[in-house]
Amino acid sequence: MLLNAQDPEVKALKTSSERSIKKDPNDTLPKLWKKGGIFGVNLSQGTLSHWASGGDKFSLALNAVLGLHAFYKKGKNNWDNTFDFNFGYIKTTSLGSRKNDDRIDLLSKYGHAITSKWNAALIFNFRSQFFKGYTYDENGMGTLSSSFLSPAYILVGAGVDFKPCPPFSMFLSPISSRWVIVAKDALAATGAYGVDPGKHSKNEIGAFVSFNYFKESTKSFVYKGRLDLFSNYKHHPEKIDLYMTNVLNVKLSRSLALTYSLDMIYDDDVRIFGDNHDRPALQIKSLIGVGFLLKF
Repeated sequence: MLLNAQDPEVKALKTSSERSIKKDPNDTLPKLWKKGGIFGVNLSQGTLSHWASGGDKFSLALNAVLGLHAFYKKGKNNWDNTFDFNFGYIKTTSLGSRKNDDRIDLLSKYGHAITSKWNAALIFNFRSQFFKGYTYDENGMGTLSSSFLSPAYILVGAGVDFKPCPPFSMFLSPISSRWVIVAKDALAATGAYGVDPGKHSKNEIGAFVSFNYFKESTKSFVYKGRLDLFSNYKHHPEKIDLYMTNVLNVKLSRSLALTYSLDMIYDDDVRIFGDNHDRPALQIKSLIGVGFLLKF
């Protein structure tokens, strides 16, 4: 009798545990965090044998892109965070193994609304790369030019952030502090990247402007662009450093996508170009590929 009396209660508990729970339509609390990212890999390989028009007997190219973002907004407070990692590797029978892309970029920006479009803001940016890089002469001989934290750039600034529309923002700082780091002894000894010979870091005070654009127009189209300008008050403020990145991803199918990236850098202190390797130049890097792309 006791077992029979419990049956209705057991059935009620089972029914209750299996029912789906729907969101209350009156629950209108906004989502505080918007998070996501992309991961893409492009791989190509070629082989030639007795090819009349010539070319490398073997070639292998790999390019990987990882981009993460986390945007927070509550009341008058907003906090934008992005992280980018790009890596490219190429191997051929004539040139050997080389990297053709390597970038770490972390950007964090906190703002407090003054008006609907203007924020008082703080910014933090870290840029470097993971692996050793070389410059090559006409004979293919490589000279070490970079490695992890050589160089690295750390920037901290306070200013205002202008957001006229969701995809675009412009940060202006009349005074910001930037550290140029060269951790590798061999590079520090030569005074690379404007750091005094034998030193491992240099501090610069100057004005900083950053333009950012991030757009997901459809589920298959993502574009992210950024332009940073820095003027060093301590040394030739008229020679403005430029750092620009552009990444476009177009999804062609469920697992296939086209990725194009264009980077440009100008830094008057990076004097490793020209016949005597003693002058600066506009550095341009352009990569395009088709491969796997995952959005999350």
